[in-house]
Amino acid sequence: MQDGTLLAALDLGSNSFRLEIGRYSGGHIERVEYLKETVRLGAGLDDTKTLSADAMARGWACLARFAEKLRTFERHQVRAVATQTLREARNRDVFLERAQAILGFPIDVIAGHEEARLIYQGVSHLLPQSDERRLVVDIGGRSTEMILGQGYRPLRMESYGLGSVAWSQRYFPAGRVTEADMRTAVVAAKAVLDQALDVFPSGSWDAVYASSGTAGALTDILGQAGFELGVITREGMQWIVQRLVRAGNVHELRLDGLKDDRRPVLAGGLSVLLALFELFDWSRVHRAQGALRQGALYDLIDRASDQTDVRERTVRWLAQKFAVDTAQAERVGRVATRLFEQVARPDPRNGRYSQKLAWAAHLHEIGAHISHTSAHRHGAYILDHVDAPGFSLPELHRMSLLVLGQRGKLRKLEAHLDDELFVKQLLCLRLAVLLCHARKDPDIDAIRLSYVRQIFRFQATSGWAQQYPQSAWLLQEEAQHWARTPWRLQLALP
Repeated sequence: MQDGTLLAALDLGSNSFRLEIGRYSGGHIERVEYLKETVRLGAGLDDTKTLSADAMARGWACLARFAEKLRTFERHQVRAVATQTLREARNRDVFLERAQAILGFPIDVIAGHEEARLIYQGVSHLLPQSDERRLVVDIGGRSTEMILGQGYRPLRMESYGLGSVAWSQRYFPAGRVTEADMRTAVVAAKAVLDQALDVFPSGSWDAVYASSGTAGALTDILGQAGFELGVITREGMQWIVQRLVRAGNVHELRLDGLKDDRRPVLAGGLSVLLALFELFDWSRVHRAQGALRQGALYDLIDRASDQTDVRERTVRWLAQKFAVDTAQAERVGRVATRLFEQVARPDPRNGRYSQKLAWAAHLHEIGAHISHTSAHRHGAYILDHVDAPGFSLPELHRMSLLVLGQRGKLRKLEAHLDDELFVKQLLCLRLAVLLCHARKDPDIDAIRLSYVRQIFRFQATSGWAQQYPQSAWLLQEEAQHWARTPWRLQLALP
C-alpha cells in the first residue's frame, strides 16, 4: 500500500455509527476525520428480534450523511462492519440491502470473535508497544468483548451477549435508577460473564484496558470529578452509582463530562463494568484509545497483501484443523480459479471473487473429517458455524453454499441460482471437483470454458473424451443437473 492512501472504516454499532478516515503512512494510520452519530439501532430491536422501521430509518439517514464523505473512495479503501444488533436482527437483510445501496459499499456483519479480533487490533496499534500481556474489555451496546493478547497478537477472544443498550433497556426502564435496580443489573451481568473466569484466569494478564463508549464516558466523568485521568477505579464507579441513585433517573443526573448521547445507556454500561470488576477483583482499568474502527482500518492494510491477510491464515488453519488433503485442495483450487478466469467479466473486482472461490476450494473437503458420504453437508455446516478470524458472516455463508453445492443435485441451492456471479463460482468449483476426481492434475490446457447469456460451453481438444472416459461421463451427468435449472452446460467433446 502506498503512503498517502486514504482509508475509511465504519462501525455500525448498536448505539452509535462511527466513521473513521485515516491516511496510511509508513505502516501506520494518521487520523484525517472522525464522525460519530448516536443512532440507537439496538433500541429498535423488539422481543421478536425485529428491527423497527424508525430504527432502520435512523440508520439509513446516518449512512447517507457518511456516504458524502466517501464518494471519492474505491472499494478497497473502505471497510464497513456491523455488530451485535444486526447479528441478531431477523430482518437485517431488509436493512442491509438499502444501507449498502445508500453507502455505496458492502457492509460486513461480523461474528463476535471477529469483532473481538478487530477491537484488539485497534487497541494494540494505538498503545505503546511492549511485551505486557493485555486484557482488553469492550462494552458495546448489545455485546461485550474480552480479548487477551500480547503485542499485536490476540491469544484468546470471547464475545458475551450483554451491553449498555440491552442492560439499560432491561434493568433501567425509562432511565429510572435505584440501588436495588443497580444491584439486580450487576448480578444479572455476572451470571452472563462468570464463564469468562475460566477463559481468562487470574494471573494471565499484566494490565487491563477498556475501550469504546462506556469506558470513554466513565473516564471523562471521573476525570472531571478529580479522579485519576484515563483510569477507572472501583471507588470511582461507586461514586457515580451514588449520584445516579441520588438523582433517581439518568435524565436528572448532572455530572461534568457526561454527554447527552451517553446518558440513556450510562447505567447499563456501568452495571456491566461493575460486574467485571467484582468477578475479576480488579482495582483499576486503563482507558484504551483504539477500538473496532481502528482495527478495521489496520485490517484493510493486511488485506492489501496475501502475505498478511488474516483470512489466508484462517483458511490454512481450518484446513489443518480438519485434516484436509492439502494436495487435493490446492489442485481443485487451481483448476476452479483457472476456469473462473475464463468466464468472469473483465472487472478488477473479479480477482477478489476468484480468491474467495479458491478459499472455498481449499476447504471443500473440510467435512470429510466427519463423514465422506456427506462431506459437503458437514463442510457447509462447519463454515456456517465456525469462528473464522478475518471473515464476515456473509463471506462464510457464501463459502458454505459453495461447499454444499460442490456435487449432487442443484435443487438445494435453487434460491441462490439467480446470482450470476455465484453460479459462475459454483459451476467452476463443481467442474474442478469433477475433473480432479482421480486426485491427479487434469490436463487443464486441453479444455476451455466459455459463457454467453446463461449458457456455459465446455470444450475439449480432440481425443480428450477417449483419453479421460470417466471425466467425460461425469460431465454428461453434470450437464443433466444444470438442465433442470435456468442455466445450461453445453459439452463439446470431440
